[in-house]
Amino acid sequence: MNLIFLGLIVLSFTIAFFTTAYLKTAFQTKLLDIPNDRSSHTQPTPRGGGLGFLVAFAIATLLSWAIAQYTNLTINLKPQPGYIGLVLLPLAVASFIDDRNNLPASIRYLVQLSSAGIAIACFGLPLPLESADIGQAGQILTLILTAIAFTALINFYNFMDGLDGLVASVTALQFGFLAIYLNQPIWGLLVAALLGFLYWNWSPAKIFMGDVGSTVLGASIAIALLNATSTPQFWPACAMTLPLIGDAIYTLIRRLLKRENIFQAHRTHLYQRLQQSGWSHPQVTIAYLIFTAAIAILIATLGLLGSGLSLGLTLVAIASGELYLNNQKQFTHHKSN
Repeated sequence: MNLIFLGLIVLSFTIAFFTTAYLKTAFQTKLLDIPNDRSSHTQPTPRGGGLGFLVAFAIATLLSWAIAQYTNLTINLKPQPGYIGLVLLPLAVASFIDDRNNLPASIRYLVQLSSAGIAIACFGLPLPLESADIGQAGQILTLILTAIAFTALINFYNFMDGLDGLVASVTALQFGFLAIYLNQPIWGLLVAALLGFLYWNWSPAKIFMGDVGSTVLGASIAIALLNATSTPQFWPACAMTLPLIGDAIYTLIRRLLKRENIFQAHRTHLYQRLQQSGWSHPQVTIAYLIFTAAIAILIATLGLLGSGLSLGLTLVAIASGELYLNNQKQFTHHKSN
């Protein structure tokens, strides 16, 4: 059984590697990302490469289901693969169309809400909320808030996909941890697919994942959280998202306080500002990977307490980043004078 699952992991990596290589060539003219004043890259680069790891994950997952269905082998297929497909397929299709033709924001969000609704119908509400005695009105409010949180994760992961290898590598580490911590080994197949894609996405990136990749990763994280089997397990699992959503939420609050239009494209995420200050793409990505690994260690060793410490660590990391950027700005100002 272990050898079969290991073989599926190798297969997922291999399919992602070669499919992304094909897409890198196929999308050179059809889905080319031309640099502009908000870009972190300087060379025209194809996008939509997330399709490579999604195809690999889908094939490996389908094979694992077939093996479990038609042989005597027992394979842990939690969360249920068919339900995962129902949630992710409409989001992947709409996001790929958006990569090609720029769908209106209203349509994109409607699809995201639809995926959130399907996920709740398939997997239920988050465990701490599902078990709470809050009455019918409370249940309706909880349903609405869960759907909003689901779409928030989708968009936060999309917002963070702005540097070579950042989202692909950090989410690979997150899913690797969650696969073990939540006893959801199916995400191991996604980790392998992400690593196959990451070869082409690492700096200097040969292809970007595009919305078809980043939005589906955010939704997949949400699915993993919805399938936590205990409340003490749920909150630490949520803490694993902090390296990416912490930056996204902080930037959103910062822009609101500055009375900026939060719906307008920008380059003011902390990871973007670090890159603009002189850090290379790999340096920023490795810093976020180290931070993600630190949170994983805290959760693995301290559980619920570790998740609380992770939140504190996130606040310290953001404050340290701001302090560094302010010092860099002052140094550059004094040097220019």
